[in-house]
Amino acid sequence: MPVKMRLARHGRKRYAYYHIVVADSRSPRDGRYIETVGTYNPNSNPATINLDFDKAYNWLTNGAQPTDTVKAILSYKGVLYKKHLMGGVKKGAFDMAEAERRLDNWMTEKDAKIQAKIDRLAGDADAEVNKQMAAEAKVKEQKAAAIAAKNAELAAEAKAKRDAERAERAVQPEVAAAAEEAPKAESAES
Repeated sequence: MPVKMRLARHGRKRYAYYHIVVADSRSPRDGRYIETVGTYNPNSNPATINLDFDKAYNWLTNGAQPTDTVKAILSYKGVLYKKHLMGGVKKGAFDMAEAERRLDNWMTEKDAKIQAKIDRLAGDADAEVNKQMAAEAKVKEQKAAAIAAKNAELAAEAKAKRDAERAERAVQPEVAAAAEEAPKAESAES
């Protein structure tokens, strides 16, 4: 029976996630399968991959042919690298302990790269939020400065108007006093 490792689609429209399954190559895409090996969600960044490493390795060594996408996933998770290393052990190029050490080193480097990408994406998101907050604060500051300038202008106009009214009131009694003195002066002369 020709066995393939492939993706079975799940999820809603425009938001697919996949189960990584081992199935007969003649069965339909989402049809009957032999075993589920993991899940793959390409919608998250970075893509979320949950894989049962040992099951995938066993099926791969037993002859299951991965599709292109599943092969990329297996490579990303190190299953193909382990198969490659076990081939070296089988040929006598190095022993099992050396193969395990190489696989562990590769896995730690890969995990570090993935974590660095997650941190970078989180940092980019934080930087974007900080940038938006700074832009909003700048706009708010400009609006506050414009309002303060307008209020200062209105206050200056009101003060000038009050000063003019006070000056006018001060001039009116002087004019009235001068007007009263003028008739008194005329009557005193007569």
